[in-house]
Amino acid sequence: MSAEHADRFLVARLLRGDEAAFAEFFEASFGPLFRFALPRVGDGDAAEEVVQTTLCRAVKKLDTYRGEAALLTWLTTICRREIATYFEQQKKAPPMIALADDLPELRASMESIDSRETARLVQAVLDRLPFRYGDALEWKYLDGLSVVEIAERLGVTPKAAESTLTRARTAFRDAFVEVSS
Repeated sequence: MSAEHADRFLVARLLRGDEAAFAEFFEASFGPLFRFALPRVGDGDAAEEVVQTTLCRAVKKLDTYRGEAALLTWLTTICRREIATYFEQQKKAPPMIALADDLPELRASMESIDSRETARLVQAVLDRLPFRYGDALEWKYLDGLSVVEIAERLGVTPKAAESTLTRARTAFRDAFVEVSS
């Protein structure tokens, strides 16, 4: 069974109220979402809270999952919003985020900006990119995933993942230059 089909099948089981599916969903999703949230939140307890909120929100919205992306990608998009909400509620800035080494055209702009401000700008730009772009860039440059692993998460071929990364880099560069000018 393909990953795409497996995700749709799991969601169908969840929508039917299959309790075993809920356990499977939680076990498969909590770890990756926690690893996604922890460096962005900077605190284990807060990351756990964000992930739990994400999973609760996702369960309430399962009927909106169309299967166009991997289930984990869809969950990551929800988690990204929950992280932004967490920082808005806490009135705190997100922790420093490392930037991609292969975007040298941004270095001149970034050197003139305080590092905390840069981190906020990067996170804001990533959060505003189409979800596949933001996720692909974060998986590549923050999580260190290979193109093949990114392709699996997106539910596409490695060639399509490379194309997505190329478009994502361009979109990120353009948006970052726009907001930092």
